[in-house]
Amino acid sequence: MSLIAKAHQLHDEERTLLHRLRQERRAHRRPDPAALPAGARIADAVAATMGSWPFIIVQSAVLAAWVVLNVVAFMQHWDPYPFILLNLALSFQAAYAAPFIMMSQNRQAAIDRAAATHDYDVNTKAELEIELLHEKIDFLRETQVAELMQLVKRLEEKLDAAGQAPPA
Repeated sequence: MSLIAKAHQLHDEERTLLHRLRQERRAHRRPDPAALPAGARIADAVAATMGSWPFIIVQSAVLAAWVVLNVVAFMQHWDPYPFILLNLALSFQAAYAAPFIMMSQNRQAAIDRAAATHDYDVNTKAELEIELLHEKIDFLRETQVAELMQLVKRLEEKLDAAGQAPPA
């Protein structure tokens, strides 16, 4: 049995899967962020901005200034305690930002699912490639052992022909 014949002992499904995974590997490219729809880019930008330390720091400073200015009455009370206008503004901000953040998270979840599928395919391909290499190594070892056995047999025949007894 030749090495090529031994290499093709994988089941048809495994060979088909291995071929498909090799093709996908060659065709796999990361998506270009500029190719995303405008809504996805906006959602990502809003989520990135609102989830950043500069945004949190600026918002905290604005809120602290709002409360201090309304409590000490440095200026006219435009929003006296219990700060109903501030609550309205923060509620509006949360209600407006939440859909953007959810869109960005949903898109990221889809990206993560695609990455997990790709990782699974890569692991499957690696497993099949390793199995193929094991089969090739086993075949080579079997071939070498068979050749060694033939050489030993020839040596024994030559020793017999020379009139010497083979060692026990």
